[in-house]
Amino acid sequence: MTNEDREQVALFRYGLIAPLLNDQVDSKQDYLSEICAKFHEVPYYGRKEFAPKTLEGWLRDYRRGGFVALKPKGRSDRGRSRVISPELKEQIIASRQKNRELSVVLFYEKLVKNTVLAPDKVSYHSVYRLLKSQQLLWPEEKALKERKRFSYDKVNILWQGDMSIGPYLTIGGKKLKTHLFAFIDDCSRLVPFAQFSFTEKFSPMKAVLKESILRRGVPKMIYVDNGKVYHARELHLACAALGITLTHTQPYDPQSKGKIERFFGTVRRRFYPLLANNMPKSLDDLNAQFWKWLESDYNRKPHSALDMSPFDLFLSQPSSVRLYTDPYALERLFFKREYRKVKHDATITLSNRLFEVPAKLVGQRIEVRYDPESPEQVYIYDNDIQVGVAAPVSFRDNSQVKRERRDFPKETAISFGSLLACQKEDV
Repeated sequence: MTNEDREQVALFRYGLIAPLLNDQVDSKQDYLSEICAKFHEVPYYGRKEFAPKTLEGWLRDYRRGGFVALKPKGRSDRGRSRVISPELKEQIIASRQKNRELSVVLFYEKLVKNTVLAPDKVSYHSVYRLLKSQQLLWPEEKALKERKRFSYDKVNILWQGDMSIGPYLTIGGKKLKTHLFAFIDDCSRLVPFAQFSFTEKFSPMKAVLKESILRRGVPKMIYVDNGKVYHARELHLACAALGITLTHTQPYDPQSKGKIERFFGTVRRRFYPLLANNMPKSLDDLNAQFWKWLESDYNRKPHSALDMSPFDLFLSQPSSVRLYTDPYALERLFFKREYRKVKHDATITLSNRLFEVPAKLVGQRIEVRYDPESPEQVYIYDNDIQVGVAAPVSFRDNSQVKRERRDFPKETAISFGSLLACQKEDV
């Protein structure tokens, strides 16, 4: 519990006993009975009900110690481990100083292996808390890294993006893992769009980014980690075409994307518990429930770091939003791009399939763009301009096409009779 939480609890308690302190009630017992007959939403603790003796205790504490006495008491041994003795603490810290290159998990396993501590008496979490209090969690170079909180004062300057593991769905007797892709605006904390999928490949990430842009405009920068999907060539090219600067975190440094990580934490705390009474039966069902929660709960409720909801703050800066209203053109920016040499029969091979191109391109090396999810539609480009379409080859249709007969020109044609006459003269 933070100091702010303790202060909020004390204010709540004071609100209940204030009428008694100021003699604003005719009967103390009647007032206590009325208050204790109700449920109350208590800061930090949630929904509670109280006994009259509890309120009388608060009243007595306030008269003795003032407002501070109404704050919940902290642990008397706060900052000290209950299971790690001072001697063992010094031994662990000294060992950690010599093994800063190890992760905390490997360091703990080494302590157990060397019989420095017994796992049934000192848990990993106890050692973790000790090292955290001593700022010894990370290797030396990470421990020296300085972090400063920042936030842009304009919307759509920076979006943070990431993927989080979602809930498992049981479909057809199989348990399938879901993945949640999302982007968040750094200034307003608005999530323009997010969606669950069964795969963590490029396609679902692309779909979320496209929908985010269509809904909330084009950001100036996108900040993502070093996952494979965020290094895809198609993403870099699309961002360049849209005027977006694509930047990546340092390797093994997820803490640098704190806002999107906190959003995923909010999803775990506030959305996932809602699924307990209405477990989705399909991926579409899961997304439908999530989108409803995202728009009605997260984006619309006041944010703890703001004076308003993310939605209201985003709408307060319309001049910072550069809209992109052509979904067809946006889709093409994310097409996969490859180069092929046109064969003598005016065909190219793409994804193990033959495609026909205009005959004038025979022998040339051309650029083709297509959506891997719809490989039947292939477009031919030259200097970023579409110049043609490649159609899938149908051998059956080609066999029935009537081809134009090639005749010799009249001035060069030789009749069969003339040819025989020439042969007789030679003899």
